[in-house]
Amino acid sequence: MREKPLNGRIYRAWVALLLAMIGVGFFSYLRQLSLGLGITGMGRDVSWGLYIANFTFLVGVAASAVIVVLPYYLHNLKAFGTITIFGEFLAVAAVTMAILFIFVDLGQPARVFNIVLYPSPQSILFWDMIVLSFYLVLNLIIGWRTLEAERQGEVPPTWLKPLILLSIPLAISIHTVTAFIYSGLSARPLWLTALLAPRFLASAFASGPSLLIILCLIMKRFTRFDAGQEAIQKVALIVTYALSIHLFFFLVELFTVFYGGIPEHEDHFRHLFGLSGQPLLTVSAWFSLILAWTAFLVLINARVRKAEGALLVCALLAVIVAVWIEKGLAFVVPGFIPSPLGESAAYSPTIHEILITKGVWSVGLLIITILFRIAVSVKEEPPS
Repeated sequence: MREKPLNGRIYRAWVALLLAMIGVGFFSYLRQLSLGLGITGMGRDVSWGLYIANFTFLVGVAASAVIVVLPYYLHNLKAFGTITIFGEFLAVAAVTMAILFIFVDLGQPARVFNIVLYPSPQSILFWDMIVLSFYLVLNLIIGWRTLEAERQGEVPPTWLKPLILLSIPLAISIHTVTAFIYSGLSARPLWLTALLAPRFLASAFASGPSLLIILCLIMKRFTRFDAGQEAIQKVALIVTYALSIHLFFFLVELFTVFYGGIPEHEDHFRHLFGLSGQPLLTVSAWFSLILAWTAFLVLINARVRKAEGALLVCALLAVIVAVWIEKGLAFVVPGFIPSPLGESAAYSPTIHEILITKGVWSVGLLIITILFRIAVSVKEEPPS
């Protein structure tokens, strides 16, 4: 039988491209390591930028694995059995990238060891590191051991079930703790809201499963593995519900801010949507809103979800990009603008920031490529 393209030249070319991008990103990181964070667009006024924006988004992608794990293991929905392992491996790659973005944002690698050598339990960052590390190890163990049992035609060991059950609340906690990092900063009115953690989770449950569906459709195109129409449709329905909740939470936030009339809260939104004098932020914010609402109007059509065609893929891509922007330049940076002193600082990522970001994403995509290929090869094996 002639091998599929993914197992041949296309696969090798894809891996070579990712390795090249990792190399370019690593070179830029060495420049940052040598010259300091001054080569980035961040500074005293805007101290979090592209790195932390991607960190926030990727923690949400990792947390979204619970969307396929919970129905399969707690409610015994067999349709999710074909994609559960891929959701867990996607979480592994997402957490790895999230940790790498924290690593590059710290500037000097030695600062990472300060968190371990001098733990501070009263710090939210300390607990964020704990839950992320634990969640990464759990998904590696669960995913790999489950795949090994499937390859050998065995039932997964009983000791795996408690770990799976533990991973469900832990998935919720990693994004909740991330939200607390922002909402605990009282000097930043844009982030000071009790609705932030629910907003984070709703957007995560929209973007993460969207990425998983696209990856499943790619595997269906280039391999003999098919996740099944039922699984894809159910996950797409979850994306639609999560996106609608995410949009509702955003409207609730706008109402609270502007009906309450608190100037410090209004200023952040006014700067974000047109008064900041920074086209990058304003265009990004409006583009994110347009994409999110357009995707929602497309996804509520059941025929689009069932077709699994180009329109569905475009809608899912729109969800991913919209949430990435909403948690990125349209969330992290505006939290610093205006400053507590009323100053409006400018920020735009530099070429080194962009190349390092692409390098970290390439690491994650390489992990996904390798783990998914292993999983697909196991599922393509004829039953013994």
